[in-house]
Amino acid sequence: MVKKLMISIALVVVSGSVFANQDPTAPLGWKQPTAQAQAKPKVKQYRVPTLNSIVCKPNSDCIAILNNRLVEQGAQVNGYRVSRITSEFVTLKRGDRHWKLELFRLNVKK
Repeated sequence: MVKKLMISIALVVVSGSVFANQDPTAPLGWKQPTAQAQAKPKVKQYRVPTLNSIVCKPNSDCIAILNNRLVEQGAQVNGYRVSRITSEFVTLKRGDRHWKLELFRLNVKK
């Protein structure tokens, strides 16, 4: 008698764990995708910094303000390297690509 009771309890426990592995609301024949198929490496995207201003003093290098931060030539901003700063534009480099940022020119009448 005890032997039959132990076997029936074991069957109930095993069948309960098998049932818990399945979603009762899932369509028939549907299988959950494997973790390898779901895991795609995310490519990090960097936004090109905004050029706020360029400051050039006589007899010294120019300094740019990108994303409200002072940067010099060679500095890193949001994954981009500042490769050149002139009084007209700032050149950024990331990998083998280049971006040329220019200030908005406003026609000021005197």
